[in-house]
Amino acid sequence: MEIWINPACSKCRSAVGLLDAEGAEYTVRRYLEDVPSEDEIREVLDRLGLEPWDITRTQEAAAKELGLKEWARDDSSRDGWITALAEHPKLIQRPIITADDGSAVVARTEEAVRDALARK
Repeated sequence: MEIWINPACSKCRSAVGLLDAEGAEYTVRRYLEDVPSEDEIREVLDRLGLEPWDITRTQEAAAKELGLKEWARDDSSRDGWITALAEHPKLIQRPIITADDGSAVVARTEEAVRDALARK
C-alpha cells in the first residue's frame, strides 16, 4: 500500500495516523517532492475509476492561473488535465491510497482510509 501525501495537509496527517493506529504496512510518497509522472497519474486514475478533473484541486492558485474551471471535461481534454497535474502536483487531491489489491481511494475521510485498509 502506498499513500500520496502533503505533510502540511491535516487530512493527510489524519490518514497516516489511522494507518499507523491500525498497524498497516505502507509506503509514504510525498508527491510534491517525488512528483508523479503522467503515466503514474493515469495509472492512479484507472485504479480510482476517476477522471483527472475529479481529483483536481480547482481552488488552488495554479488552477485559477490555468483557468481549469473553464477547461472541457471530456476525452479530448483528458491528456491536458493529466499534464497539468504532473506539472503542478499541488493540484492533485490528497491523500490518495493505492491498495494492494490494485484499487485506490481518495482518503479524505476515516471511512475511505478504512475502505483502503479492507482491500487486501
